[in-house]
Amino acid sequence: MKNWISPLILIAAAPFWASHAHAETVDVSELSHIHGVAFLPEPWSGIALATHNGVYLVDKDGQAKLASTPDDFMGFSIAPDGRLFASGHPASGGNIGVISSTDGGATWSHISDGAGGPVDFHAMSVSQVNPSLIYGLYGGVQMSMDGGASWVERGPAPEQTIDITAGSSEGQLFAGTTDGLMESSDHGVTWSRIGPAGVPVTAVYMDTEGSLYAYYVGAGLLRRGIDGKWEEISVPVGEDVVLHLAAGNSDGDDLVAVTQKGNVLASMNGGESWAPFGQ
Repeated sequence: MKNWISPLILIAAAPFWASHAHAETVDVSELSHIHGVAFLPEPWSGIALATHNGVYLVDKDGQAKLASTPDDFMGFSIAPDGRLFASGHPASGGNIGVISSTDGGATWSHISDGAGGPVDFHAMSVSQVNPSLIYGLYGGVQMSMDGGASWVERGPAPEQTIDITAGSSEGQLFAGTTDGLMESSDHGVTWSRIGPAGVPVTAVYMDTEGSLYAYYVGAGLLRRGIDGKWEEISVPVGEDVVLHLAAGNSDGDDLVAVTQKGNVLASMNGGESWAPFGQ
């Protein structure tokens, strides 16, 4: 893999130990090496950020508190019922496998080593239509149909894949790559291209309503609605790029974007305007 893309595939990881004495609260702007983001449902609210040094819970005022041991969270995703899934590396070295949290990231449990593991998924995605269906990227594409308890290898991912997201129908999977946006209809066995070639897509995300988001380097953030039409969403990142996206409600009004430089931006009006999260 080319050196320039390596920071783009650092996406999240997590520890399976219980929460312990954590660092004091810091402003979200002080966090770096962010590898994943998810809106947390009630009763927790706010967002969870998976980082190189653990999972942080960020309240609506932008205050972040470490909620895990300080491990490297590389793969990170949330199920429709609020369960968090992650993978990556413990601070002591090695691979974590697959872990899960049912309390908003405060505690984590090891649920599987993955296929041929323990794995360190560099990207994960839980289906929004089937919460038992989870995909992970570890060399190729792995799939679980039982909530992460067991995994099978499906096929090779597209070359230089950066991000993946499960689609709105069974078997549908999208991959953002250095050569554009790819789609699979058979759980990652075969792939076809969507849109232009040669333009890196650094973030892909499918919301609960079936809208697909893709960030094209040099072109910006695009959203394809359930009607199949694409629209541009202006995100003020300048020379930076978006690496992670999350939607906080079913109508797509609440959005969070995390950039390669660690900026966390929020929109409460479907992307019409943005501000640093918590402001």
